Formats: sequence, C-alpha cells, structure tokens
Amino acid sequence: MNWTAVAAIYRFEMARFFRTFMQSFLSPVLSTSLYFVVFGAAIGSRIQEVEGVSYGAFIVPGLIMLSVMTQAISNASFGIYFPKFIGTIFEMLSAPVSFLEIVLGYVGAAATKALFIGIVILFTASFFVDIQIAHPGAMVLFLLLTCLSFALLGFILGIWARSFEQLQLVPLMIVTPLVFLGGSFYSITMLPPIWQKVTMFNPVVYLVSGFRWSFFGIADVPIMFSLLAIAGFTVLCMAVIWWIFKTGWRIRN
Repeated sequence: MNWTAVAAIYRFEMARFFRTFMQSFLSPVLSTSLYFVVFGAAIGSRIQEVEGVSYGAFIVPGLIMLSVMTQAISNASFGIYFPKFIGTIFEMLSAPVSFLEIVLGYVGAAATKALFIGIVILFTASFFVDIQIAHPGAMVLFLLLTCLSFALLGFILGIWARSFEQLQLVPLMIVTPLVFLGGSFYSITMLPPIWQKVTMFNPVVYLVSGFRWSFFGIADVPIMFSLLAIAGFTVLCMAVIWWIFKTGWRIRN
C-alpha cells in the first residue's frame, strides 16, 4: 500500500475544504437553525412528543443523516469529477498508484468532510434541544458507515457524470426526497398501514431508524436490519468501484 500517495490525495482534497472552511462551517449551522425554527416551532407546537421523545430532539438524527448523505455524495463526486473534467486523471492512472489508493484518498477526504458536518450539526442542535445519546458506540458506527458508504456512492456518481449538472442530479432528485420520505422528521408508525409497507422499500428508512435508535433506543425497524442495510450498501458500492477500474468505464475512454 502506497500510503504516501493516499496521503497526498487526501491532503489535496482537504486543502480545498479548508479554503472554504467558514462557508463549510456556517452553512450547516444556519440550515440546522432554520430547520429547528420551521419544524421545531411550527410543527413542534402541534406535535409535542413522538414515541416519548420531544419532537425537537426526535428530528435531530434525521437532520444529521440528511446533511451527511448529501455532503458525502457532493464532496466525493466533485473530487473525482474535476480531475476527469480537466484531464489530470490520466496522469494519476499512469502513476504507480492502485485504484484502491485512489479511492482511499478521495473517499477518505469526502467522508471526513461529511463527518465534520455531522458533528457540527449535532453540536448546533444541542443549543436548541436536550440531546442524550443512549448508545454512543452505535451512533459513531452508523455515522462513520454512512459517511463512508455515501462517499463511495458519490465517487461512482463523479465517474458517471458527464456534466456539472449531473453531479447534482442524484443528490437533489433522489437522495434528498428519499431522506424526507424515510422517516427523518416523523415516525413510520404515524403513517397509514399501506404507506408503512410502501415506506419499507425506501433504503434510507433503515439508516435513519438505526441512527435514531442509537440516540433514543427506539427504531422503526430492527437494529440488525439497519446494520445489514448499511453494510450491504457499502460492499455494493465497493464492488461497483472495483468493476469501474477493472473495465475502465468512463475513465479511460
């Protein structure tokens, strides 16, 4: 393993993040505050508790998941798309660097950025509601796996995309709606029976449910299903990336 190459790619990507550090820091703080003003004040005044948890605290895991998923995808997709766009990816492919080292550098940086955003949102939310984490180990595990898996997904999208518009297509048109419809701001049990069954086909439900369980010990689906879902998604993304580098799909041609 060429750790020097991994570190070089990682530092390069993180340098781009630190150049816009204040924007990266202020954006989640402001968006989290707005969510609490809108959802906490407007809806929270009508829904006092959900399954014994105050509504303001109940939506915190969903807010973190929403931002972590979109940030991980956006950072990883842009990170690999830009070298492909300007042609420097060919220099990287011709260097003595394996595909695993390339993926570790780009995905590691994107996951780190998303993890930072998640921590900032959690810290900001603590000023609005009283947050108690029932299972801190599980919370860290779910957060790390989510950052990693969606950074891998973003890496795939960055290779697939042929334009900057396509980079935003999946996060805006697919991931964000799935998060909103995945029980981020409500419990699945609040839906009619038929919609409860339909919602179970939404993969984000299992991630949000497992992450919420780590906070409050309550979940819409069994915790093992959540762990299997995020682990299986991570393995699937890794397999797709391996296939991309093996075949050179949209990289060499």
